[in-house]
This record gives sequence, C-alpha cells and structure tokens, in this order.
Amino acid sequence: MLHPVILSGGSGTRLWPLSRQNQPKQFLALVGDHSLYQETVLRASKLPGAQPPITVCADDHRFMVGEQLQAVGIASGGILLEPAARSTAPAIAIAALHALARDADATLLVMPADHLIEDEAAFRAAVEAATGLAHDGWLVTFGIRPDYAETGYGYILRGDALGEGGFRVERFVEKPDKATAERYVAEGTYAWNSGMFLFGAQRYLDELARHAPAILDAARAAMAAAKADLDFTRVDRDAFAASPSDSIDYAVMEKTDRAAVVPVSCGWSDIGSWSSLWSVAQRDGEGNRYEGDVIAVDTRDSLVRASERRMIATIGVEDLVIVDTPDATLVARKDRVQDVKAVVDKLKSAGRQEHLFHRKVYRPWGSYDSIGVGERFQVKRIVVKPGAALSLQKHHKRAEHWIVVSGVAEVTCDDRVFDLHENESTYIPLGSVHRLRNRGTEPVELIEVQSGSYLGEDDIVRLEDVYGRS
Repeated sequence: MLHPVILSGGSGTRLWPLSRQNQPKQFLALVGDHSLYQETVLRASKLPGAQPPITVCADDHRFMVGEQLQAVGIASGGILLEPAARSTAPAIAIAALHALARDADATLLVMPADHLIEDEAAFRAAVEAATGLAHDGWLVTFGIRPDYAETGYGYILRGDALGEGGFRVERFVEKPDKATAERYVAEGTYAWNSGMFLFGAQRYLDELARHAPAILDAARAAMAAAKADLDFTRVDRDAFAASPSDSIDYAVMEKTDRAAVVPVSCGWSDIGSWSSLWSVAQRDGEGNRYEGDVIAVDTRDSLVRASERRMIATIGVEDLVIVDTPDATLVARKDRVQDVKAVVDKLKSAGRQEHLFHRKVYRPWGSYDSIGVGERFQVKRIVVKPGAALSLQKHHKRAEHWIVVSGVAEVTCDDRVFDLHENESTYIPLGSVHRLRNRGTEPVELIEVQSGSYLGEDDIVRLEDVYGRS
C-alpha cells in the first residue's frame, strides 16, 4: 500500500516575518484557504490506495499538525516527533520503520510539507509511473522539468530510459551558476531536484544498511525506545541524536545503482522566497499581488501583504516585497529577498524574539496575543477553545488579573473553583495554583493583565496538563 510521508521539519526563515520558528511556512495559508501542509496531505489523500499520511515534525509543532489534519478531515497515519534535526535520511528511516510495523509491503511517497503543486493530474500520473518502477526495486525521485535557468535548485541528469516514463539517474548536480543552469535547460536532459521520492520502505532501509548503516542503526534504536504520547510518537532523543546528519540525496540516492527519475511538469514550486511566492501568485495587470488592506498608486511588479491591523499605501514603487505583521515589517527589493536570512541572523544575535514567535502565539488550548508590554506589566488577549483547558500552574514572579470578554470561564484558584461570566473579573495572586478551563461550546475570550518583577513564559510551573507538557 502507498503510505505518504510528509517531512515537516523546516523553520521557513526565508519567508520571515510571516514565517517564524513556532509557526513556519508549511503551516501558513500562502496561496489559498489551506496551509501548504494541508494542501500536501489533501493532495496525497486523492492518490489511489493512499493510506493516512505519516508526518515527521518537530515537537514544538505537534499540536499544529494534529489540528491542521483535523481541520481538513484527514486521519493521521502517525505523527513522529523528531527530537533533533538530523536532515532527511534519518527522518525517512524512522517513517519507513513506522510504516513497516503496520504494512510489510509498504511503499513510501516522501514529500516536503511546504511545496506547491498546481497540476495535480500531472502529479498523480507521475506517482503512478513511479509506483511501477518502485515495484521493480527502483528508488525513484521526481525531477521537475525546468522552466528557466534557476540557480537555487540542484539538478538531476537523466540517463537511459527505463519504461513507465522513468529514466535511470545519471548523476545529481549541485546548485549551478547562471551559465551552467542555462546550459542545463538548453540541453533538455536535466531536471530540478524536487526533494520528492517514492520507493519501497524495506528497499530504502536495505540501501541505508549498505551505504549509511550508522543512520539505520540509530533509527532502529530510536524507534525501539519510542513512546506513545497522546496521538504522537516520541522518538527516543539520545538514540536519534546519535545518528549522522545527512540528506537522502547524499546518504542513499547518489550512491545506489538503482536510482531512477520520473520527469514531470506539475506547476511545482518550493515557495523558497517571497519572490517565488510572487511568481506563482495571481497578479493584476501591473504585475502586483496584494493581500489585505492595500492602496497602491503607480505600483508595479510588487508583492504587498498587509496585516489585519493596518492599511499599507504605496506610491511610485516597483519590484518590491512589503510584508507587514503586527510586530515586524519587511521591505525589500524582489531580487534581494533571499537575503532575509541575514535579518533573522541579526535578530538571533541580538537575543530578540521576532524570529521565534508572532505576537499572536498558538497553543493546543487556543491562542494568546500580547497587546501591551511595559517594564513590570504585560496585557494579553487570550482565547480558549471549547472543551480546552490551560495547564494547572503557578508563577513565582507575577500575579494576574483576568477579565472575561465573552463566554464562561471555569477558574481554579488554589482551593476554589468557580465560573467567571462576561464582564466579570478575578485576581490570581503570585504563587497561587490556578487553571482556566472552557467547558462550554463557544470560545472564551478574556483579557489577562500580568504584573510582577518577571513576565517571561519560563515562569510557568506546570503541575498538571492534559497536553502532556507537565
């Protein structure tokens, strides 16, 4: 059976300030109503015989994955939590072991969570061709027929035809310079390396045993000691961290003598920068893509994305990317957006938080938005989903005031448990054991005012938590 494997470990720094470490680009709706991750699992679900997808992701994103699957009605085939970043070869290895435990003949379709495919019919035809090759023992990669001389992708040179629309891989090529990329496109035998693969799970493990046995040993040890946690599988940290960090390309595909490529034109993009998002987006007659409240005068070939909180006006500009969020705004020439990583590096070195979190932070129970911060106070707008509850907790360095704006909140404060209705408030003294719960069917919205000598999120002592965060 076909088991889609969704690799969702990226941090998406090239789409800052919209993409942040706690909410990277795969979980954002960039080109439609669904996030890139949701588009990927929906696309996989339409393939003949496809089983529920296996997702490999970071621990910080586990609830986001579960919620986004639930939102589109897709059952999970397993959510494997990577305890450390070790590139794609180890991530696929644990997914292969997970699939084989359920299906001895599992075939894996490996896809990054953050890619766009516009022509799903062409993609399905390519998967069908690759499936036939995989049944004959080939490890198949999908090569995107290049539309132009791109220097940001690796390339694949195809060799002899194998039938089924596939070819033997002659060699993989690193990202070329402009002149070399132009030659590759002109020759017509090169394809972009998409990072998507299809092969038998056992065949992949056999090739790992041959070419990268340390990765396989670490993956086996990590899965043998894995633990179930709610709907997730916690891969053993120490065993997985002992694995070499290597991509599937270097560890297996460049070494095996059974690598095949299926070329495909399917409207593919890795949405690797703001300029690539502009290139795949629908644009007006002046070449502009606007989102949100934008007023533009004499503006051409630009991407302008306004936040929900304010309007953006442009006059006499062209080839710009302007992205506004509640706490950060990016203005860049379209041909320089690849350098946004330099901004992220500066934020990291300065010890700032804008590369890690949005002002609005999502949690498994809902969200909070920091709407005001001072030297000894912080004001948050908190939304708690129906049936959800914050952890039973206490703080050593701050007290809190809660004012309910809508809904009915059940409040625990030390030995008292009581309901707090709309327009009512309560005080949580420093050191008190407390919890906020929504037992209703509508969201609870409240304003929280924190005051004290320290207001950081690490001043939370969790005593009990339904989400396993204690």
